[in-house]
Amino acid sequence: MQQADPNLNFQADIIAAKKLLRAQIPDLQARFDALTRNIEAQVEAIERERAQAISPVPEVQFADLDHIDAATVARIKQRGCLVVRGVFDPARVEKWNSSIESYLADNHYLEKEVGKRGIDKYFSSLASGKPQIYGVYWSKAQMDARQSEELARARRWLNRLWNIDQDGQPVFNPDQECTYADRVRQREPGDASLGLSPHVDGGSIERWTDPGYRNVYRHIYGGDASQYDPFAAAYRTETHEIPSPAVCSMFRTFQGWTALTPQGPGDGTLNLVPIANAMPWVLLRALQDDIADDELCGARAGRALVVSAQYHALLLRAYGPIPKVQAGDTVWWHPDTIHGVEDKHQGKGYSNVIYIGAAPDCEKNRIFLARQRPAFEAGKSSPNFAPEDYEVDFVGRFKPEDLTPLGRSQMGYTG
Repeated sequence: MQQADPNLNFQADIIAAKKLLRAQIPDLQARFDALTRNIEAQVEAIERERAQAISPVPEVQFADLDHIDAATVARIKQRGCLVVRGVFDPARVEKWNSSIESYLADNHYLEKEVGKRGIDKYFSSLASGKPQIYGVYWSKAQMDARQSEELARARRWLNRLWNIDQDGQPVFNPDQECTYADRVRQREPGDASLGLSPHVDGGSIERWTDPGYRNVYRHIYGGDASQYDPFAAAYRTETHEIPSPAVCSMFRTFQGWTALTPQGPGDGTLNLVPIANAMPWVLLRALQDDIADDELCGARAGRALVVSAQYHALLLRAYGPIPKVQAGDTVWWHPDTIHGVEDKHQGKGYSNVIYIGAAPDCEKNRIFLARQRPAFEAGKSSPNFAPEDYEVDFVGRFKPEDLTPLGRSQMGYTG
């Protein structure tokens, strides 16, 4: 028996949202044309850089974070991504990498994974399939990295790239981080089946249908589009995502990961469209006359927001790999930045990372922490992910008593 398409439940919402938005943007075509010219200029600049073997992804040194010049900050804000190099000592990271391998092997992860395969369907609509990501959240290596002083410092700096003001009040506390437990990637050389097509996480059709998201993009959906700032935090913590495994319900200033091994172009790793204001173009693209009233350029409820050649070819001209990174470097991208994973790992070594983003303290994130703490204590999957619960009986799992004072604070424990 064929199952009903759950997205049919949202068709009326899409139709209503598009009618409302089109009505409140009388200059829709002129606005979209102006955005297109802006994006074309950025794409051409990125293409020129790559042609000259210059990475369009900004890079800074961890040791220099207190002395980053204004021009570099401006470039980061334009590109919506960066590499922070030298966050961790390579020897320390090598131990983390080895300990994760042992944690998975000693607890027979792969044997257990076979029995639960298919639970996590979040990326099923992305053409390249599911990457080699392991559904573990509470290994000692992951938690040690999350509660490290180094990442606390890096994320404070990243959070402060944002304008946190909303009506005279701070949207979040840039100096207090909340732990968001994510997974790990271990991708072996030669793998050709584990890529991930270009997409954006943290909401798909909601970006048009949800009042909170419409407030985030209020300058795009009406008023003066030139006033839109990707790094303005106003209303970002008031969005409501459609519940789904792996749809992040926390507010992240940056998604990110820590490199456990060297990796770069061709190594089956991260690709980006380094354009921070690409999302406004995506939003208005779906309101054009060639898109059906009940469609949003392929966006599906409860899935990643797909960016495709059919509708977004202009943006995909800028899609390309991050620069070569070393173990201990970290990579960060704005929550609206288009990203994906190379289809094939053509390198010689494993391409391994721990996913750790920046999620500052705010009411939205505290609500999530209250859901995450019981999962942590029981060794269950993080609440935003498929309930695979591999680690409930894993030997060597990180426990609450292993938390440092900083780690306790980041997990939302008081006292």
